[in-house]
Amino acid sequence: MERSAPRSLANFLTGEAQAIADRCTKCGQCVSVCPVIPYGAAVNTPPAHVVGGIVDFLGGEKELDPASDAWASTCNGCGLCIPACPEAINPRKMLALAGARSASRGAKTPELFRRMSRAIKIMAAMQLIPEEFRHVFVPPRPRPAPIVFYLGCNALRTPHLLFNAMAALEALDADYEVVGGPSSCCGVIATKWEGEIRTGERVTANAIDRFEGFSPERVLNWCPTCQLHLGETLEGYRKTSYDFDHVTKYLVSRIDELREKFVVPIPHRVIVHAHVGRADICRNVDLLLRAIPGLEIIQTVFESGYTCGGSGCSKSPELAAREHNELLACANATGAEILVTLYHGCHAAFVGAEAQGKFRVLNYTDLLVEALGGVPHVDRLKQFRLLDDWQMIVQEGRPYLQANGLDIDPEWLRQHGPAIFASLEFKGQLDCFEKGHAHANPA
Repeated sequence: MERSAPRSLANFLTGEAQAIADRCTKCGQCVSVCPVIPYGAAVNTPPAHVVGGIVDFLGGEKELDPASDAWASTCNGCGLCIPACPEAINPRKMLALAGARSASRGAKTPELFRRMSRAIKIMAAMQLIPEEFRHVFVPPRPRPAPIVFYLGCNALRTPHLLFNAMAALEALDADYEVVGGPSSCCGVIATKWEGEIRTGERVTANAIDRFEGFSPERVLNWCPTCQLHLGETLEGYRKTSYDFDHVTKYLVSRIDELREKFVVPIPHRVIVHAHVGRADICRNVDLLLRAIPGLEIIQTVFESGYTCGGSGCSKSPELAAREHNELLACANATGAEILVTLYHGCHAAFVGAEAQGKFRVLNYTDLLVEALGGVPHVDRLKQFRLLDDWQMIVQEGRPYLQANGLDIDPEWLRQHGPAIFASLEFKGQLDCFEKGHAHANPA
């Protein structure tokens, strides 16, 4: 496609919102199938009223009423509402648009990007050697490259998954460049969480321009939130010269080559964690795992939401806790040797379960690299979680911090580290990163 002149993101979002408001009949079927409704403030409100409040808000007729606001703010992105809509509207996108407009009138998580970006930098710096740290944080110089591997921001909290994925790309002799980190954010935080639409426009444009600088044929994305924001909420906002899709789709497109390169059998029985919100990505992972010799998938357990973490299932914490417990119970009951995680948020949510001693917790990328005859990248997040002692975690992580140029007071890190590693900025916390606080801007 030819690149088009940028247009106002505010105008685009307004147009998309109005188009949905014009088409929606307020039947309420999207609300009726929503799994978060029983766990929120809209539980006793008629479905037609709940969706009607969203539609009236998007159409500019009314302010967002409490029940509708509760639905929008607890949406975990499961997407079950999409096939339920008789008008072929995407209610998940509708709620994203409502969330952005609501945040623009008063964000519930102010300064989220500031807090998030600093938390990510500290977490990554505690897990990577300097060469790796620069590789994921410093944008490479533009050059013609057929593939850009886009990391997003929050995936850098679990960087070993990204280096495993790179190892799989390299096994296929893929010619690619890496773009990622907060300096290449997709813009979802500014647009949807903070309601700063103009800032979101600049941030999104920066990411797209950075992709375009490599003249790629395809941008392979890792982060499911970036996938939804750039590929769904902003679909049609700006034409690009490349295909944008998840990295697993590319790996599956070359699965015959991978199958030949899987030289190490992995004779283990596994439970696979998945999400209904992007079932296509889960199917890709399933195909990749089934190509590994010796690996037996006992069961794939689907949770609602599109990912674990602050922007996904954690928006409905009671539902998330129930589903997490069901997954762990299933792993125990089936005698699984490995619990296989999906995304970075999922891995962070479950990796501590290995402390039970009943099964290992690995990401599917760990298994891909092992089957390829390689050594998976060290999972230092797991090491920290299993230590479960912040005095020891600081001792282990501080040399990496210093090597990466971050000289942070050990006592400060011991005090705030648990909240940083729990991503509590998505719950409006981590005041330690506000302007004026010590280490608000880790160098």
